[in-house]
Amino acid sequence: MVALHVALALFLAWLLGLYGARALNALGRLTPTERDDRFFRVLGFLWWGVVALLALSYLAHALAWPLEPLATWGKALAQWLGSRGLALLAVLGLTLVAYRLVPLLLARLPEPEGELTREAVRRKTLRAVADSVLKVAILTLGGLFLLSNLGFNVTALLAGAGVVGLAISFAAQNLIRDFINGFFILLEDQYGVGDIVLINGVGGQVERFNLRLTVLRDLEGRVHFIPNSEVHQVTVLTQEWSRAVVDVGVAYKEDLDRVLAVFQDEVARFHQDPEWQDRFTEPPEVLGVQDLGNSAVVIRVLFSTKPAQQWAVAREFRRRIKNRLDQEGIEIPYPHQKLYFGEPLRLEKGA
Repeated sequence: MVALHVALALFLAWLLGLYGARALNALGRLTPTERDDRFFRVLGFLWWGVVALLALSYLAHALAWPLEPLATWGKALAQWLGSRGLALLAVLGLTLVAYRLVPLLLARLPEPEGELTREAVRRKTLRAVADSVLKVAILTLGGLFLLSNLGFNVTALLAGAGVVGLAISFAAQNLIRDFINGFFILLEDQYGVGDIVLINGVGGQVERFNLRLTVLRDLEGRVHFIPNSEVHQVTVLTQEWSRAVVDVGVAYKEDLDRVLAVFQDEVARFHQDPEWQDRFTEPPEVLGVQDLGNSAVVIRVLFSTKPAQQWAVAREFRRRIKNRLDQEGIEIPYPHQKLYFGEPLRLEKGA
């Protein structure tokens, strides 16, 4: 029996030391300077020392070692463990286990793969929101049970927290609006993780979303953190389907009927290409003459594509139509200017 107590004490001491040091190191990584990191690493070593001292004191009491004051400290520690300590350790252990189980439970959900569909976006978004909500709920409940086992009146504490929360809510109105707006964004499926959006003029792919903020990463790799209360206008570029609008200019001297026939033929070939056919949602459409510009007649073509495929389709069609127009001898004009210097100077006789 004594051996079991000793083994259990050593195991609990190892868990306390390990996770306590990890928590201190995590706090150190949040600080801005390396000097602070070294300070928290020193705190981690001190924490291991305190845990080792407590474990040695308990062993001195359990094994009746004549080591003072360790035996006395061990006796006091054993009495505390007998009254509240075991329950306290159990709450800490269960909270830790539940916190670590959240990613494992969410990992069992089917991971969306392949095309960017609304179902895939919805799953990714719900997974991200569920991860943050479950972790906050577990930490909150664990903290309440911990305070209850320490002897605090949790009911009175919650009542006081409600009054204090009502008082500080006026100072945290933006935070409350973040959560409310984030809830409706999620409820209405306005956008989600994986969508490409424009929010208040800032564009990028939604990399992370929770009830408080939206995280965008733009084409240059820059990350934008936008509180949900600041999301006043959203333009979603990948909702259900997308469209590529391609304008190509040809010279005024060209026969437009022949040009349009070439466009129709090249668009049909592009649409029937096996490597690209599955990216379209419906056949492309050559609208015709869009504009009579300063130096070109502009032909407009529309491509309806699957979400996030419009840019690749537009780039490929520009490459194809440029090569085709070159083959057909159809000129793609470029801006140029003619300089006029006026009439030459004429001198009359006798002047």
